[in-house]
Amino acid sequence: MAVLPIRITGEPVLHSPAAPVEQIDDALRTLVADLFETMDAAPGVGLAAPQVGVPLRVFTYGWTDEEDVVWRGVAINPELWLAPSEPGDPDPDLESEGCLSFPGERFPLRRSERVLLRATDLEGEPFEIDAHGWLARIFQHEYDHLDGVLYTDRLAHRDQRIVAKITRKLDWGKPGRSWQPGVDDLDA
Repeated sequence: MAVLPIRITGEPVLHSPAAPVEQIDDALRTLVADLFETMDAAPGVGLAAPQVGVPLRVFTYGWTDEEDVVWRGVAINPELWLAPSEPGDPDPDLESEGCLSFPGERFPLRRSERVLLRATDLEGEPFEIDAHGWLARIFQHEYDHLDGVLYTDRLAHRDQRIVAKITRKLDWGKPGRSWQPGVDDLDA
């Protein structure tokens, strides 16, 4: 297992749809182990393959809910169904999220409160999770990465302007930018 560099906004792999996983083999098993290692080192609650430069439809997640239930797994070639989200502005205290590919920042974003995730696990077995709350948010965030969408792309206009200023100031938004968990301190 290895902790991989995490790509920062502007890297083309982050802004393009990922390809389906064709087969579960040792290379994929190694990638998944590296995704978990990198996610935990960052630390994060999810990590998609494009975030480490691999354009495949796979993501890992790891989060403990308020009832101490541990949600940890991998989703290969996921499908995601979303319940309609509530209209209105997001609550900055309850609906802010961050991203390891736009590290050190958090912005409020309205997401669906409930989703249905269908995917395949590392043994090739299909599974389904009816997720609510923060787990639903994690799944939506990581699934977006597989479609080449960063959460910053979904922000309100005023927040997108702030994102653009940060991107310019930090010289992001172009290929070749990454950070190394455990080495770079970016307050992701």
